[in-house]
Amino acid sequence: MDFPTRMYIDGALTRGAGRKAVENPATEEVIATVATAGLADAERALLAAKSAFPGWAATPIAERQRWMRRLRDEVIAEEELLRLCVHHEMGKPWAQTHEDWDRLVASLDYYAEEIARVQDVGLADRAGTHEHRMVHESAGVALAFLAWNFPLLNLAFKIGPAMAAGCPIIIRPSEATPISAYAVGMLCDRIGLPRGVVQILCTDGYEVADALTASTIPQVVTLIGSTRTGQHIMRTGATSIKRYSMELGGNAPVLVFEDADLDLAADIVTGVKFSNAGQICVSPNRVFVAEAVHEVFCKRLCARAETVLVGFDRAKDITTGPVIDVRAWRRIKGLIDSAIADGATLLAGGDRPPHLNKGHFIAPTVLDGVVETMAVYRQETFGPIVSVIPFADESRLLQMANDCDEGGLTAYVFTRDLARAEACAARLRYGEIQINGVKYDIDLPHGGIGQSGIGHDCSALALQDYLVLKRITRALDHSSFGGLNP
Repeated sequence: MDFPTRMYIDGALTRGAGRKAVENPATEEVIATVATAGLADAERALLAAKSAFPGWAATPIAERQRWMRRLRDEVIAEEELLRLCVHHEMGKPWAQTHEDWDRLVASLDYYAEEIARVQDVGLADRAGTHEHRMVHESAGVALAFLAWNFPLLNLAFKIGPAMAAGCPIIIRPSEATPISAYAVGMLCDRIGLPRGVVQILCTDGYEVADALTASTIPQVVTLIGSTRTGQHIMRTGATSIKRYSMELGGNAPVLVFEDADLDLAADIVTGVKFSNAGQICVSPNRVFVAEAVHEVFCKRLCARAETVLVGFDRAKDITTGPVIDVRAWRRIKGLIDSAIADGATLLAGGDRPPHLNKGHFIAPTVLDGVVETMAVYRQETFGPIVSVIPFADESRLLQMANDCDEGGLTAYVFTRDLARAEACAARLRYGEIQINGVKYDIDLPHGGIGQSGIGHDCSALALQDYLVLKRITRALDHSSFGGLNP
């Protein structure tokens, strides 16, 4: 199949200065050689976005909505192509590519509607001499760095609010998964989107990406990626004052109390952990299980792990595909081997599935007896590993759950005791607490605390990352003077 391979800069598809091979991690075969940006390409994108900003920000909301819906219609029409791009560049199971595609449709729909709900706010004047309004305006050029684990979903979380808010956006997809983003660029070109409003370019290495970040043109820098990458971007972007919106790393704890619905907990832990090969920022990492139910819960985890179908075949109901590359495979295998060497017990998986001799596959893995000193406990695994930590002392449980080098993105609590669940939710230092279930959607805020991020993806809150507030004050009497002392 011929996949899209060209960047989209200044309203046109372009080859760029470099070329990069993209491999399917399930087959280890090159599926396309795509264009990559050089410094001149990056500068051209920055200047095009800067030039587009005044006009796009001043474009009436109704017209911006029409452009977003035209793009949405093309995304719907090209579902097969867009999902094939994700399927092959990630090796993602076919059924799971639907979520990527669906979130792009949903984002364009949702933010086209939500921007019309943003209201300017009037302020009371204590002296009654002036009238005040707080007015929302476009923040400026946005620069978005995307992770590879959900190529279209991550793009969706940025392009929707940026277009709606009137911010031209430069999107830099991961060099591992640029093809689906380039397909979106192709659709922008097809509908004749105004020049500079959306630009999509892949960079190979740090030099060009750092040049984009260091530029004083972007006013908003947004990222989905690791905490380390977020720190690097903030350091590099310190050439000027910028707004940041970042969804970063997580090391999600799961608290399974003795009164929990164990089947529900096991279904959710394994469902989220083994989907997308565990390459999900909100994936359960450390599963704290009450000693009274520890043994039975481990058996249920293993039973589910054994039923997982691993592979790459559109015709089959695959649960788990490959991890993204050989480096990720070696890192994850190293975490498993290190934990076993340090005393953890391997209950399931732990290596390449025996029926797959090619591709970066790791069998769904369950480790028991994981302790705080192990790397698999301290790090975000970003792989199909469930680490079980039995507990007896509830007084230390929340302290352990909050002891997380990667910051706080998501935590899970399973108990039938509502008061206990709410008490845990109040003390867990995570941006999202999921109690006896899990739910994500475009209208629900998604964001972390501390080292896990700034701002939000999804919901009306995401729009605020692309809008600034301006105060407009008008004297009711021309002779009024309110004073200059703030």
